[in-house]
Amino acid sequence: MPQDRAGERPGSGSGGAWSGREGAEAFAAVDAATDWLLGYPFVFRALAAGSGTDRVLLDFGCGPGRVADQAARRLGVRIVGVDASPEMLALARRQSTPGAEYHLVTDGRAADLPDACADAAMCNHVLASLPDEQTVLGVFGEIHRLLRRGAPLAVLTTDPACAGIEYASLRVGESGVIYGPGQPLTVRLRRTDGTWQTAQNHAWPPTTIRAILERAGFTPATQHHPTPDEAEGIADPDHVHSRDWAAERRRPPLVVTVATKA
Repeated sequence: MPQDRAGERPGSGSGGAWSGREGAEAFAAVDAATDWLLGYPFVFRALAAGSGTDRVLLDFGCGPGRVADQAARRLGVRIVGVDASPEMLALARRQSTPGAEYHLVTDGRAADLPDACADAAMCNHVLASLPDEQTVLGVFGEIHRLLRRGAPLAVLTTDPACAGIEYASLRVGESGVIYGPGQPLTVRLRRTDGTWQTAQNHAWPPTTIRAILERAGFTPATQHHPTPDEAEGIADPDHVHSRDWAAERRRPPLVVTVATKA
């Protein structure tokens, strides 16, 4: 993939930043340092009450399966991952996560899966690729179908109010711009080789996410911006102490939204 003069790699594929084999492999190469500090560990914590080897965790939009693999190992759950990209699912299966199974989403539906088949669900950075409220509602509606009554859902997103700030592994949007629901914005993600990946995403403010969840049949959601101080004892200690996380301390960029199927 060619690099521009700034050392950035453009997003891949006309069907979305991570479409096709090239896009899936580019996504798998994202560093995600900020997410592993302030995002995924807090998602796992929110879902820990429903953990156990007899419990099924749905990973809606599982991508290359790295987060699902860690969830299975840390929570002791069985993973059911779904994604709209066959290429992402192929990468997820290579993780060889014990007991995991993966299914294709077609036209917004995981048709291979029955109603109420999961005890908990996570949906990490999926909304960024969705262009309008009806599409977001459709995703939440399908998750609602797949969850058992009373099951929790944790949604991880980036707060567009943090636009333009340089974090350890990402920058979302442009400084000084206020992004409304679904508006396009450019995201920069650091890759494991130190270069930056750019992609076109969509902004979803936390208040909008909460409102759409309620429309989809979930209980009123709680929302949390995790901080580096809170990551002590939750995230991997070596990762917590790997840098000073100056920008993350000034304004934590990630939002963990937790709701329950009514």
